[in-house]
Amino acid sequence: MTRSENPAATAPPRSPRRGMDLGDALREFLRHPSPWLIGTVFLGALIGRVLVGEWLITDALVPVIVLAIFPAFEWVVHVMVLHWRPKKIGPVLVDSELARKHRAHHVDPRDIPLIFIPTRSLLVVIAVLLALAAFAFPRAGLGLTFLLTVTVLGLCYEWVHYLIHTDYKPRHALYRAVWKNHRHHHYKNEHYWFTVTTSGTADRLFGTNPDPSDTPTSPTARNLHAA
Repeated sequence: MTRSENPAATAPPRSPRRGMDLGDALREFLRHPSPWLIGTVFLGALIGRVLVGEWLITDALVPVIVLAIFPAFEWVVHVMVLHWRPKKIGPVLVDSELARKHRAHHVDPRDIPLIFIPTRSLLVVIAVLLALAAFAFPRAGLGLTFLLTVTVLGLCYEWVHYLIHTDYKPRHALYRAVWKNHRHHHYKNEHYWFTVTTSGTADRLFGTNPDPSDTPTSPTARNLHAA
């Protein structure tokens, strides 16, 4: 296996990040706005949920359903939104901030600010989630349970995605599998391995989880949509 085929292969090492432990990683993680924005919504939803009360069995079902759907949702967003190919409709170029930032993230997967959800896009997502929590559920408590669930998942997504792109090395089998899966996407072939927080769940469902040893190394993994 060549260096380019190795999921552990990365861009040229940057010495300030060598030997990173979880404490170092957490301190850097907390320097960025998205964990604080998501965490603020989580805290508000938690306080609101406690004040509203009225705990019913459906409050336990919401996290189960969201967790079951999340790997497929993550896959769809990665494929359809983050890997969006810019299109011109008349004089208008359709190309979201999320897609532009994600292309830049593929160019330099070790550029830390590019790892996180862009702030402007995150604010739009938060506004949509608040609207869903307020109007898409039959009672306030259930909407707040939904908001709690998705903000926890959002924090997990940001932490796992960030950690994969640091120099922190996997020490446990579960994280090692997730780490390898996403490293294959960046350094082996950008057309496969779209899940981030799980290893091969939705990728198996949608047929994007090939054997890495039988998959050619893509020349455009660092330059999405290039000829």
